[in-house]
Amino acid sequence: MSPTDPQFLYMILVLPSLFGLTLVGDGLNKIMHEETGGIISIVFGLIFIGVVVFAYLFFSSYLGQQVSV
Repeated sequence: MSPTDPQFLYMILVLPSLFGLTLVGDGLNKIMHEETGGIISIVFGLIFIGVVVFAYLFFSSYLGQQVSV
């Protein structure tokens, strides 16, 4: 599987990013309705999106080295 395959992008980037965006949206909804835990949800969502971006960069560079060897 190469980093440019659509399956790779879908597994590593799209689905987990949608989950992170859901966490951020839930946190914003909680803040707008003055409920507790909104900031925590936003922080975890942003951390999750950051981990997804890091994993994508790591795996794309790692698989790129494996393919060229």
